[in-house]
Amino acid sequence: MKLRGFAVLFFAFGLAALGQQDQTPSAAQGSSPSASSEDSKISEPPKLLTPDVNGALSQEQIQALIRTVAQNHRENYKKQHDYTYIDREVERKLDSNRQVKSTQTKTFEVMELYGEPIMRLIEKDDKPLNEKDAAKEEERIQKIADKRKNESEEERRKRDAEKEKARIKGREFVSEIADAYNFRLVGSEILNGRDNWVIAGEPRPDFRAHLKEAEMLSKIHGRLWIDKEEIQLAKMDIEAIDTLSFGWVLARIHKGTRFVYEETRVNDEVWLPLHYEAKVDVRLALFKNDNEQDEGSYRDYKKFRTSAKIVGMGEVKEQK
Repeated sequence: MKLRGFAVLFFAFGLAALGQQDQTPSAAQGSSPSASSEDSKISEPPKLLTPDVNGALSQEQIQALIRTVAQNHRENYKKQHDYTYIDREVERKLDSNRQVKSTQTKTFEVMELYGEPIMRLIEKDDKPLNEKDAAKEEERIQKIADKRKNESEEERRKRDAEKEKARIKGREFVSEIADAYNFRLVGSEILNGRDNWVIAGEPRPDFRAHLKEAEMLSKIHGRLWIDKEEIQLAKMDIEAIDTLSFGWVLARIHKGTRFVYEETRVNDEVWLPLHYEAKVDVRLALFKNDNEQDEGSYRDYKKFRTSAKIVGMGEVKEQK
């Protein structure tokens, strides 16, 4: 089984654990939901947070901080679409004694194609693809481009509807987060030369999930590093503290599965992925366990104008 899918799951949880990122101002602050000005109030960075004499922040302060991080994360996500970068992933398969039995490295170019991020494989085990594999990869990218280019209005509406359905489902899931965790300020830490708040989240023992998908929240804990100046998520470290079971395939993620993710400030305008590490112990139905230790690093960030487009065989053409 490919670890990346489970890493994405944990990453999605980490973003959800920003607290109330899809909560309306009325739910978060007890105010009227109709005024759009409330959104701007949420997005004002609380830069003057002052811990009490015991070095703690109040729950109200932490909630305000987390709501701002969530708002800023959404705005930052839009800016990420203007960038391409290189993603190098190392996948280490472990044997029953937790020793590395095989290692595979893949390097991708991450780019934007008709409004969606696309990963284009460019190297295997730090060597350029051979002619056959390169041709297959270019053909795959071209098929995606052709499909989007020739997409009918009905197909586009259907795709947008599916995205909206997923977004609504996500909001239902996220709405349970505030009740699932007790957040507290651990302290401050310098990360990549920048000062961060460190916030820990522990499951509340009295939490009862309304959604089946939210049942996993009681079995995951972690920490968030929040950049004090930009009020952005700089790092997260989340871990399964009990076995997670989910899905029609009866996938089970075992206790100790962990995912660490970092972002970095680029061009003084956007936060982009920098590094991740993952340790996953998973079992699918009646199949054998799949244990992996993976890591990924990102580099060569390049910004393109919004008029940039993908043409031909994956070639990026920038308007002069």
